[in-house]
Amino acid sequence: MKILIVEDEALMLKTLEMKLQKEGYDILSCSDGRTALELMENENPAMVITDIMLPFSSGIEVIRAAKQRAHPIAVIVLSALGQESTVEEAFEMGADDYITKPFNLNELAIRIKRLLKKI
Repeated sequence: MKILIVEDEALMLKTLEMKLQKEGYDILSCSDGRTALELMENENPAMVITDIMLPFSSGIEVIRAAKQRAHPIAVIVLSALGQESTVEEAFEMGADDYITKPFNLNELAIRIKRLLKKI
């Protein structure tokens, strides 16, 4: 399964790539919202894992685009922003799950498996 990771922190992005590749997923990654929107259009991932605060286009815009596709993409939001209004907005846009940074990589892997089973 193809997963797109959108994260502007280079170390976090590399860590997520390595963990999810080890779990057997085909990983696409980028560090800004604009590139994420292009990758969703061209690569058709099954899931997007996105931060909220991103250059060029926000994670909220990434969520909206993922959920407006003919075959909606599962979305997990990873964010240091634990503010209730941000969490609420992410879910209103259609996010399937929300994890506040810092988080446990093994817990993320379990949540990914759970969501992908529903697709």
